[in-house]
Amino acid sequence: MDIKIQAVRFVADQKLLDFVQRKIEKIKTYHDRIIKVDVFLKLDNVAHTIKDKIVEIRASIPKHEFFVKTSSKSFEESFDSALESISNQIKRKKEKLAV
Repeated sequence: MDIKIQAVRFVADQKLLDFVQRKIEKIKTYHDRIIKVDVFLKLDNVAHTIKDKIVEIRASIPKHEFFVKTSSKSFEESFDSALESISNQIKRKKEKLAV
């Protein structure tokens, strides 16, 4: 599984990158054929005042791609919400394939 973490228009500190890396590794338990996972960390700028932290996660398995976008006041909160959502999507797809 290939994992790419990108901070868009800012430099993410190592603590945040380690947090994301550690949590995203757990996604392997939901589906054994995940090819790659892209995580985008973004700041929502409105007239030069930073409002929300946006996290986008894109995961790919053969013949299917999942995408989630969430925002909140912290990257950790946004990431946890996005990870939960994409995990549910992956679980549902795997259940459908098993039937």
